[in-house]
Amino acid sequence: MSKTLVQMTAEIIQSQITSKQMTTDEIKAALNETFQALKALQDAEAGGAIETETEAVSPLMDPKKSIQRNKIVCLECGQEFKMLSPKHLKSHGLTAKEYRKKHGLSARQPLCAKALSEKRSLSGKERGLPVNLRKAIDARTKKKVTP
Repeated sequence: MSKTLVQMTAEIIQSQITSKQMTTDEIKAALNETFQALKALQDAEAGGAIETETEAVSPLMDPKKSIQRNKIVCLECGQEFKMLSPKHLKSHGLTAKEYRKKHGLSARQPLCAKALSEKRSLSGKERGLPVNLRKAIDARTKKKVTP
């Protein structure tokens, strides 16, 4: 037999009360908020239209402003990083491509701080990557042309 929403709400709030001091008004507010949240989840589940919290909430800030000189702000959770790693994005159920698309970023936009991106670009240029890449592309196109 499954528990009712009231029973689940009571258990959740009871566990909160044991871990921290709460006033009567805080307990009442927590009971109401928890019950409403559980009710909304139950209704969404019954309707088959479960909407994740990240889809319902607008981004924390303008996507273009999230990429700053020395940090990038995750638009899903608000945490700051030098680079948004695939592991972090996976915690939100997204790939880098999906993250860019969801927040309207260019497909070529690096998901790292501008300073880090510039440092990597300079490092690649010092190692001759643009020149070597051009040579490789030219060699590949010559092979395709020659039967």
